[in-house]
Amino acid sequence: MRAEAEFASVRKEIRVAYALWCVVGLIGGHRFYLGDTGRSIAMLFTLGGLGVWWLLDVFFVARRVRAVNRTRRAAIMARHGLIDA
Repeated sequence: MRAEAEFASVRKEIRVAYALWCVVGLIGGHRFYLGDTGRSIAMLFTLGGLGVWWLLDVFFVARRVRAVNRTRRAAIMARHGLIDA
């Protein structure tokens, strides 16, 4: 139960990521939210790859959020000595 509570506190939301993509996507705001610092900085200095990366990200944001959540959950469960079902 403690592990699930810890995961809930660090879990990323797809709706928030898409909202950030809409508002500050050209400068990589959604990537900063997901912890992709290198790509975020690249998007910041190239204005989302002149808009190309920004437009392509609409298809990949949800998948990236799920991958980040899966990785974080596995790390938390491992730290608590639990097996992820």
